[in-house]
Amino acid sequence: MQEKSTSFSIKNWSDDDKPREKLVQKGRAVLSDAELIAILIGSGSRNESAVELSKRILASVNNNLNELGKLSPKQLMEFKGIGEAKAVTITAALEMGRRRRGEAAVEISKITSSKDAFEILRPIIGELEHEEFWILYLNNANKVLHQSQLSKGGLTGTLVDVRIVLKKALELGAVALILSHNHPSGTLKPSQADKSVTQKLQAAAKALDIKVLDHIIVTQKNYYSFADDGLL
Repeated sequence: MQEKSTSFSIKNWSDDDKPREKLVQKGRAVLSDAELIAILIGSGSRNESAVELSKRILASVNNNLNELGKLSPKQLMEFKGIGEAKAVTITAALEMGRRRRGEAAVEISKITSSKDAFEILRPIIGELEHEEFWILYLNNANKVLHQSQLSKGGLTGTLVDVRIVLKKALELGAVALILSHNHPSGTLKPSQADKSVTQKLQAAAKALDIKVLDHIIVTQKNYYSFADDGLL
């Protein structure tokens, strides 16, 4: 009986099938998502290998790593075989991946299209489960001078302090702004509140000869541009 249970251990697999050895010998690109997670958690249970446990976790989020990244350590610990240490390791690794995407996006320093703005903003707010409102401050060459969070929570006109936005723009010498917020629901349709906030900021900025170039609504996989849709 004991011999049967130990067969689930990765230690008893051939070297070609062991995730760690496979990564060293063949490179990281050949590993499946489940194998990469198995390396993070290190071991499974008496009745389940680390890879099988990883497959089970991935199956719960439809094999979507972005969805997996939204799970809290507490939610991960609901899986049998995942304790606090393993849950924290998975969470930390996925957060590092998110930050890495954010650093890569920063390299797009000049905005030439709404897609450029989206690529900068998606790693910041695309996966959040709550709404955040962000501003990109640009110079006259459309290069990003600064990016900052303006508010957190539901989007209403009262949460947007025009004075803070314009004060920062003047401090930076910015001549243009790109507004952005995320829709955790995944919908790309702007609400009336979205439109009102845009008009409020656009009118105030115009008085200081600062342009609002766009308002980007960001979701996990896509975006909506006020400018592209003729609303600015």
